This record gives sequence, structure tokens and C-alpha cells, in this order.
Amino acid sequence: MAFALPVWLAVQEELLGHGAADHEPPSCFDDFDDEALFQMFHLTRPCIAFITDAIRIRMKTVVMDNPELPVDAMVMVALNYYAHGVSSSAVLQRLGLSETDYAVVVISTVSDVIAGMSDQFISFPLTRDARANVAFKIEKICGIPNVLGVLAPAHFRIRTSPYERSTFRAFVNSLSYTSVVSQIMCDSDGNILSVEHCCVGSTFEQEMWESSFKGREMENELHGPYWVVGGKGYHLSKHVLTPVSEPANDKEGRFNEAHTKIHNVMRATLGSLRRRFRCLMQLGFAQETSLNKKSNIIKACCVLHNIAKKFSVPPPPAAGKIEPLHPGKQQSTPVEVNPEALKARQKLIDVNFSLVTSGQNPPSNNITEDNV
Repeated sequence: MAFALPVWLAVQEELLGHGAADHEPPSCFDDFDDEALFQMFHLTRPCIAFITDAIRIRMKTVVMDNPELPVDAMVMVALNYYAHGVSSSAVLQRLGLSETDYAVVVISTVSDVIAGMSDQFISFPLTRDARANVAFKIEKICGIPNVLGVLAPAHFRIRTSPYERSTFRAFVNSLSYTSVVSQIMCDSDGNILSVEHCCVGSTFEQEMWESSFKGREMENELHGPYWVVGGKGYHLSKHVLTPVSEPANDKEGRFNEAHTKIHNVMRATLGSLRRRFRCLMQLGFAQETSLNKKSNIIKACCVLHNIAKKFSVPPPPAAGKIEPLHPGKQQSTPVEVNPEALKARQKLIDVNFSLVTSGQNPPSNNITEDNV
């Protein structure tokens, strides 16, 4: 597995080089055997060691009011919370923490540090060769050429008091539960290429796209003549490829099947993300002032997802069905479609999906979380 940009080895060399001069005491993770380590943190020992080294380097510039714990202990508290959504009493007792309030401070601090590592570990394809490689792999899966990634809103549940639901109406999404939502892009291997800050759950996908860094970059032609694949909540544009709403013929039907096939990679990716980091199943209470903290936790989990994939760490077994992608919030008024975008999509369909040539059918639609 490789990121969209060949930055991993350079980053790893930098981390190891900076850490070589430090003589750290034995890690608190050494007390766990490999099986217990995975059960407690959903990561492997080499992966955790890399994460800890990366955080230790960056923690040297972080000032805490009460630096009660060494860095590896702080990482342990945070990884345990990410994996299970709560701070395990076994971990807190092992580290001599009697108050969960301090654990909350630790988790917030570590999340901020890991989120700050996103520039190194969440890599959008920026070079010609990187773009061509990502697009080639996506075309092999679904037959759609010139696609740089899969775009989707990722909704994460939050709690609200039944007495305060009207106060936080903005957090209620189109499936009628309260959530925050981040815009995420991934490649065909399930690597996360981009994650934008989170918004309240009622935010329209198109609104997120138009205000996002990657959306503005794509629509301003900074990444060349490529598409990203998006669902029905997005508007068809010269760089966002949506399905045909009412297929009129077989070729449009085949295109929609191919679109669903690559879109399912995102479904599996988000499923894997939630399985490994169960804190994302419930991100606490709805508070507009806490969006930045929730955004840092989401971004931190995305960084750790990419690192775990680099170390070939499988997610924990599925506990139930893979949660479907959010269907998208539809505009209440008709949307005027860009005629040039319609023409470009139709040309793509005519060239690539008019005929099903023997031996050249796209692969089957059996995409699971373990594939990404």
C-alpha cells in the first residue's frame, strides 16, 4: 500500500532521524502482549511505536498546564479512547489516573497534535505521476477514467438532550439524527486523501464542497482535467461526477453501476474507520463551540487510519452491518445543471459505456472493508 504521494519514506526517515538522539525509557505499552495490545488499541506494536515517536517529536513544542504524564502514557490514553469511545478504567488505573477530567484534557491535546500531522499523512495526489497512478487504479475497478478520488460526507453521531433538541436543530441531518459532518475523499485502496473541518449535520454537501479547500482547488483547475466521484447530494460540475438521476438507456445504466462500484469504496473505508476508532460512533454532546474539538478527533482518526494501513493493520472484526453512506441532503428547489458539465459526462458515458466488450468488463462489485 502507498499513499497518493511518495512522501511516506521521507517522513519516516525524518521521524527516525529526529528521534534517534533521544534515549526514551521503556514504553508503558511494553506491559501488554500483542493480543492485548490490539484488543485495547486496535493497532499493532510497530504501528503504535511509530505513532508515539511522531507525537513525541511534536509534543516538544506543546505546553500543558499540568504535564502529569510522559508522552507515551498520553498516547496510550488517547489511543484507548479512539479505539473504544471511552477511557478504559484499566488503562487509567495502570497510569495512576483517578480522574477522567484529566484524561479529557490529554485526549484533546493529543488529538490536536495528531490532527496537525495531517499534512504529512493525508496526501492528495499533487504530481502528474501521482494523479495518473490514482486515476489508473480507479479506472481498473470501475471503468471510469480520469478520477482522482471518491468524495462523500461522513456523518458522525452526537448526543443532544431531549429538552434542548430545538436549540441544536442545525445538528439534525436528513436522516433525522443529530450529527456533525466532514467532507472526506479517498482513493481506490481506501487511503484518505483529504478531510475537511466538520460542520453541523444539516449542512448541504454542495455547500461543504464549494467552501472547502479541495473543492475550490478542483474547480479552479489546480489539479488538472480530473473528476472526483460524488453522490446525489452534490451537483454535477466539471470536476464532480455524479450519477445520472434517471438513466434513459443501457449505457447510462452501466455508468451508474460503475459509479456505485467505486462509491462503495468510500462506504467500506468509512466502515473500516468506524470499526477501528469506535469513538466516531458517538462523539459526545452537541455544542456549537465544540466543533473544533470534534474536528480534531475526526482528523486524528483519519491520520491514524492511513498510518494503520501503511503498517497493514487490519480493522477489528465487524460487529454488524456496514453503515450505508449518507444519501445526501437534497435541495428543496430545482438546481440548474451546468450544460458543459452535462456534455462532458455524456461524452464520458458515450466513449466508455456504450458497448460492453468481451473480456473488458469492470471487476465485480464485491468491495468489502477488508479490501480497503
